[in-house]
Parts: sequence; C-alpha cells; structure tokens
Amino acid sequence: MKRALVTGGSGDIGAAICRRLAADGVEVLVHANSNPQRAEQVCAEIVAAGGRAMPLLFDVTDGVQCREILTAETGRAAIQIVVNNAGVHDDAPLAGMSQAQWQRVIDVSLNGFYNVTQPLLLPMMATRWGRIVSLSSVAGVMGNRGQANYAAAKAGLHGATKSLALELASRGVTVNAVAPGIIAGAMTAQVFDKDAIRAMVPMKRAGQPEEVADLVAFLASERAAYISGQIIGINGAMA
Repeated sequence: MKRALVTGGSGDIGAAICRRLAADGVEVLVHANSNPQRAEQVCAEIVAAGGRAMPLLFDVTDGVQCREILTAETGRAAIQIVVNNAGVHDDAPLAGMSQAQWQRVIDVSLNGFYNVTQPLLLPMMATRWGRIVSLSSVAGVMGNRGQANYAAAKAGLHGATKSLALELASRGVTVNAVAPGIIAGAMTAQVFDKDAIRAMVPMKRAGQPEEVADLVAFLASERAAYISGQIIGINGAMA
C-alpha cells in the first residue's frame, strides 16, 4: 500500500483530497497545524469508510521540525505521494502590505514546499516511484489585486515544480502543480457571493473541492505516469 502525505489536510480542499486518495487504496497522513481536531475528524471519516489514515501534526514553516517528523515517518516506510496543499492568505495592496504579511504567506506556501518535500525525496527516489502534487492558484497564473504575496508564492511553486520535475524524471517520480480558481468552501464563502462568482467565472459557478481532489488523485495515480512538470488549471475557464 502506498502512503500519501497531504499538508493542510484539515481544510476543505485538503480533506477532499485525503478522502479521495484513501478511496483509491492509499494510506493517508492527514497533516494539520492549527486545527488538529479537524485532522482527527477527517481520519475518523476515512477509517469509518474502510480506509487507512492517521493525523500528522507539525508546522510547515519550521524546517527543523519538518525534517525530524518526516524523517521518523520515512523510517517506517517511504511516503511516495506528497500533496503540498498548505497555504494561507494575508491580503493587502503591496503599498500597504507589511513585511510580516509578505513573509507569512511566502513561508507557508513556498518555504513550506521545500521544508516538506526535500526530506522525502531520497526515500521516495529509492522506491523508483513517486508523485508530488502542489496546490497553486489561478492567482499564481494571472495575478490578483491585493495578493502580490500569495501570487508570488504560488508562481514560485510553478518554477520549483518544473525544475524538480526535470531532476526526478529518470527516477519514476512525477512533479506537477494544480491551480484552482474559485472553489466552494469556508474561505470562499467569506469573500465571494453568488453574483460575484457568476461575474468572474465563465462557467457561472464555484468549483467543488471534490473536483479538485479528483484531479489530484489522477495525477497521483499510475495513469498519470507520463505527465510531469505541468501547471494544470481547474478554474471554470477563468484562464
């Protein structure tokens, strides 16, 4: 049985990815930092449905902590699927954005990619099979007002994805990014009403977390073995 780590697994999209991977027969490590109770709930749902899951708690911005915890986990068995889903918003026009706002978003979305992925690479490469999928955003493709920090972090993921895909192509490991648009969930509900979504999205609706999860699960499967180094949008034709 393959093992997957989903960072930010307690959120709307992360939980949907965890459930979808578990349904495909993958043992899932559901990561959380600020919401461990939600991670435990997601694990309980997966186990109740006949799958295998366990919570894994750490701060993706803490490189030392990441390395210690993930090294211990790979000592049990390699983690062959990594879904870098952890991310935060802290929006403001750049002219009024504080250093702390800039740094926090970069630390979680971009430095977190390094802190989580790098310690897992050698054990994954030793198995000659792996899948690395990072959650980006349409903001990383198009930019977005008030989100220079978030767009920069996500665009940075695109460069890292393409470079790492080249490094691992001969090792049976694929590396891709998924760039969602407006996806239904608690965070979206606070920002966009139905009229705004209809105006912004050509398909006139928000995407569902399960639709993102289906795409991630495909990229994490055997069927996607020849897809690597790609940034794949899922945004209702926004871009």
